[in-house]
Amino acid sequence: MKANMGTADKVIRILVAVVIAALYFMGIITGTLAIILMVLAVVFVATSFLSFCPLYLPFGISTKKK
Repeated sequence: MKANMGTADKVIRILVAVVIAALYFMGIITGTLAIILMVLAVVFVATSFLSFCPLYLPFGISTKKK
């Protein structure tokens, strides 16, 4: 796995994950939508720490500076 995510990309993903978690724990999102968004938040955090997004690979996208 070659890193393909830049710093800005990682920060944005973590911020989105934090917002989703906050909405969940405040009870603003519930049910199936909450489960789907929390799974997405976990994926965002995981890809941020790995600096690798598998969806970027087939499209040849890289936000990492050379």
